Amino acid sequence: MSQNNNIGPLLASLVVTLGLLGGGAWWFFRSQGGNVNPMMSLPTSGETGLTDSSTSSTPGVANFSQVKAVPSGLFNYGGSTTWAPIRLETESLIAGAWPDFRLRYTNPTTGTPGSGSGIRMLLNGQLAFAQSSRPLNDKELQEAQSRGFRLVAIPVAIDGIAFAVHPSLQIPGLAVSQLADIYTGKITNWSQVGGPNLGITPYSRRREDGGTVEYFIDEILGQQNLGANVQMARDTTDGIRKVASNPGGIYYASAPEIVGQCTVNYLPLKSKSGAWIPPYQPPFVPANQCPGQRNQLNQAAFQSGEYPITRRLFVIVKQNDQSDQQAGEAYANLLLTDQGQAAIAKAGYVPLR
Repeated sequence: MSQNNNIGPLLASLVVTLGLLGGGAWWFFRSQGGNVNPMMSLPTSGETGLTDSSTSSTPGVANFSQVKAVPSGLFNYGGSTTWAPIRLETESLIAGAWPDFRLRYTNPTTGTPGSGSGIRMLLNGQLAFAQSSRPLNDKELQEAQSRGFRLVAIPVAIDGIAFAVHPSLQIPGLAVSQLADIYTGKITNWSQVGGPNLGITPYSRRREDGGTVEYFIDEILGQQNLGANVQMARDTTDGIRKVASNPGGIYYASAPEIVGQCTVNYLPLKSKSGAWIPPYQPPFVPANQCPGQRNQLNQAAFQSGEYPITRRLFVIVKQNDQSDQQAGEAYANLLLTDQGQAAIAKAGYVPLR
């Protein structure tokens, strides 16, 4: 009898305990950016500053018109200049499928557009979402948290960084460590890396000018400063012009901005296996056949990771349970459809799936 009398209190205690555990798990999931919806979550990346991707396209969604929860209204967005070919390829397609989802690219009031400036504008409430060629950093994540919301980076494409040199330079390629030494001033002559006795003139944009430079400094240079020997280029067009007129020059940028140019050559990079991996599809198309025939991106090497310097492109979403979040998630979901991924490939980038 005494055992039967204890069953009721024990069951009640068990129910309360399970309820507390379940509630705690739900709170933890929500606090970590979990999103209970039919959208498939993307895996967490180990990249610095990258948060969990809360949404992506539903598997099997073929085109823009099938994406759900696309809001109506005018939404400002901006950020990375690396995204320019993707914007050009997708804006009219999105407008055709969702005419009430109006997107307006917005430049910063001061300074140059780029990943960092776009994320700052998003934090300051000037944009609904941002485009970035690098992951979020800890400072940006902490600033968002201090303002009462979270930032989420949703990857949608793969990009590589390519290196342009003068067409007369005879060199099989470079290792990533050699690139770091060139841009920190430790290697100053092409003869030090198997080339001619010719001084090296490395060109770069300023760090504050975009995510590509930030990524290069953080990931390739190990956060070392650019060397005093590095000369500044205004933008990629300026960088390519400088290299085309300087036999010792070298410049880096997003691969689709470099590969296909007629006035420069593109350096293969040494892979982990020791093979030289070009950013273009072999065989190389010489300048005298360009622009009638242009070099094409080595998308297979970018997608497999065999090319040693690749990165992902992100839609940066403000998780604030308002229209900005809905707009950013809808934009990412559009790009992750079959139609969106095909447009990304047409723009010269590697589809994520």
